[in-house]
Amino acid sequence: MNSIIELLEKEAIEYKLNEPLKNHCSFKIGGPARLLLLPKTVEEIQILVRALEGTRYMVLGNGSNVLFRDNGYDGVILKLASNFSDYRIEGDRVIASSGVLLSVISRKAALKGLKGMEFATGIPGTLGGGVIMNAGAYDGELKDVVRSVLLMDKKGEIFRLTREEMNFGYRDSLAQREGYLVVEVELGLEEGDYQEIWDRIDELSIKRWSRQPLEFPSGGSTFKRPPGYYAGKLIEDAGLKGLRFRGAQVSSKHSGFLINVDNASCEDVRTLIRMVQRRVKEDFGVELETELRLISD
Repeated sequence: MNSIIELLEKEAIEYKLNEPLKNHCSFKIGGPARLLLLPKTVEEIQILVRALEGTRYMVLGNGSNVLFRDNGYDGVILKLASNFSDYRIEGDRVIASSGVLLSVISRKAALKGLKGMEFATGIPGTLGGGVIMNAGAYDGELKDVVRSVLLMDKKGEIFRLTREEMNFGYRDSLAQREGYLVVEVELGLEEGDYQEIWDRIDELSIKRWSRQPLEFPSGGSTFKRPPGYYAGKLIEDAGLKGLRFRGAQVSSKHSGFLINVDNASCEDVRTLIRMVQRRVKEDFGVELETELRLISD
């Protein structure tokens, strides 16, 4: 680790030691990261990725679907968010860096009369993180609008894949399976009726605020949708709506969300996840898989 610190000092790359991860995720849970890196350029990312070969590290965007341990992360966090939020719109194309928020892209495209990203208006994550997991909502997914993705592998090599080559699946992609890092994304949208686009954005925004517990810290939708079912409906039908374990609770507004209602610990949330999974399995024979990323220490 000392050699990495020396490199950071030499290259003037911003970093923080023992940084609380609860400050970098929407669940507001998590102890310190041994080292948090805040690169500002793609070249700095390449330097870091090459230097970190053989070292335990993970890439973090907006931290909107992760749960860190209370004792933190004994490794390196490479954070790509606000430092990589550039974008440009060329005709029906949007070319954007990985750290730009999905909600920003949705609204900026709408201002240009481009449709296709309305579904993402309330998704709290970054474009890069969204592409990695093929984020989606309200019958839309990023795979529907991605044209190509500029990626970086674990050796710092940069290359581009088309939508087909990304091999998107439900909350999955080739980039996720191979551990690639998203550098830039090209989206292909369509010209639409300006008022209809904004009406749809307003409609979905109202739905989110009325149906999702946005007033509480959470990691978003906790469970993936099992084939043929909806996780939230199964949880509610199992009588678990509002179930609480210490500081964590199944939302009484939307059972698919586990929320931090009173300084919840990571173990509070993990215990509640296991309780929900066990009950749904017993009642319906369905195994719920987490969409939330549970990060080990």
